[in-house]
Amino acid sequence: MKFQQQFSQQQKQTQKLAMTQKLQQSIQVLQFTTEELVDFIDNASLENPLLDIIPPNYTSSYSKPRSSTGTEINYLNQIPDNQISLFEYLIDQIHLNYRDTYLRSLVLYLVEYIDLNGFLTIDLEEAVTQTGGTPIQLLDALTLIQQLDPAGVGARNLQECLMLQTERDNYAPPMAYIILEECFTELVERKWETIAKKFAIALPDVQKVFDYIQTLTPTPGSAFGSTDGLYIIPDLTVKVTDNQVTVFSNRSGAPEIKFQQNYFEQMEKSGDPEVLKYLKEKKQDFEWLKKTVEQRGDTIYNVGKEIVKRQQDFFLQKEHPIKPLILKDISEVLDIHESTVSRAVNGKYLETDFGVFELKSFFSQKLSSEEGVDRSTNDVKNRLKQLVDSEDKKKPLSDQKLVTLLNDEGIEVSRRTVAKYRDALKIPSSTKRKRYDE
Repeated sequence: MKFQQQFSQQQKQTQKLAMTQKLQQSIQVLQFTTEELVDFIDNASLENPLLDIIPPNYTSSYSKPRSSTGTEINYLNQIPDNQISLFEYLIDQIHLNYRDTYLRSLVLYLVEYIDLNGFLTIDLEEAVTQTGGTPIQLLDALTLIQQLDPAGVGARNLQECLMLQTERDNYAPPMAYIILEECFTELVERKWETIAKKFAIALPDVQKVFDYIQTLTPTPGSAFGSTDGLYIIPDLTVKVTDNQVTVFSNRSGAPEIKFQQNYFEQMEKSGDPEVLKYLKEKKQDFEWLKKTVEQRGDTIYNVGKEIVKRQQDFFLQKEHPIKPLILKDISEVLDIHESTVSRAVNGKYLETDFGVFELKSFFSQKLSSEEGVDRSTNDVKNRLKQLVDSEDKKKPLSDQKLVTLLNDEGIEVSRRTVAKYRDALKIPSSTKRKRYDE
């Protein structure tokens, strides 16, 4: 048996997309929010002396928030001044309220173990070992901390945190503190009949205590967090005039990029080959950045315009219904990849006269019904919420009963789907929705 090995040369021509660094950056720029884009351009200007950045000048026509009486609310007054940390806030109170004694030194020691949520993270027995103080002295020091603001600070667990807040609230229900102290587990597990029997009170009284506890904060120190990210700059604006919906691009929300031609010409006169090479590279960087930012704006505008075109009823009707819409619907019309559409809608916002909405919120899967009418998942969620809102809270609807009611309306969903939508809407299960109000 002969073994023959033959060699031959063949030439093939193939076409493939090379993921260059510039292409990767272009994809990243599209994914940026407006705030991230501003930071990216600012950083680019630090590396390129030929870039001239004109800061954004965005003004919004969105109406100011109004109260129930119709008066305007100065929402800036609602934002707390959190420049001071929780630790600094506690230290200031300690120096103002307590004399310079050994007990105060123990208080200052324990404060260092208060976490950002306001909880004490060190065991008192360990603190006794570390400081040399007696258990009574450390307990007294902790008591002084728990008398400081915010109410609930210095607690060692959630139960103690809620008890501290209740103790300092003159409007707390009469039985709230004792129920938290003796029946915290039963209250959490909603064993209200047991609580009512133990204290010889009615179930509605237990309900009032539970409702009150819902108003307390489980993390008293969180109020001292950062206020970063409290605002957004919409990328698009929608105006409705005479039943006509128009989309505008808010490119003024991003910095304007200009080329410093005079500086370029002055540097070019040097004739130095290294300088000329440097100028060429930086000019190319400028051209790429300007083009990429413009392409980003065009993509977001085109995607947003197509979304608005398909969701006209949302802007024209009072109920603001959402029609079934998926990424593929937009990508096929604009002849772009679905991933491009996804990047163009995530973290991008659209401004209307009645609110600001993220572009991706206009996408919703389609569900078929017995009547052959297509419904979006948003429609089903809204209907599910309506059924729960109108239920008898003494006998809340189970997931299976909700399935039956939706099926009766021609909406085919499973029990598992109802449970998933209920969780997405942050609606508790039927056992946790039960109330004992008189």
